[in-house]
Amino acid sequence: MTPHNELRLLPWLGPEGKPCYLSTDDNSGHLSRLADNIEATQLGMAAELLEGAAEVLGHEDAEPDELRYLATALAEALHEVLRVATSRGHRLPIPDLTARGGGNEGPRLQAAAFG
Repeated sequence: MTPHNELRLLPWLGPEGKPCYLSTDDNSGHLSRLADNIEATQLGMAAELLEGAAEVLGHEDAEPDELRYLATALAEALHEVLRVATSRGHRLPIPDLTARGGGNEGPRLQAAAFG
């Protein structure tokens, strides 16, 4: 395996709404722990929002303002979850496919994985 990317995308925006990055090899540093905690909070809030969304959408008499608020909140949560996924994806080790003699086939699942 080759090392992961060196910069970590942080779960908050900097000045002028631009992404913030952390350059460190230490995942136990103060900023790394803070980012981990904020990511966990964002994911938890998104899960709670999704539960609430199912309830609101289950009511046929939901008000347009309520639906607009829900759509806005879901869009914000989705943006945060995508940022977390991107950040975590960039920190994964990159497999060295040439060491296995393979090309770009990617991971393979056994047929039993599909039922």
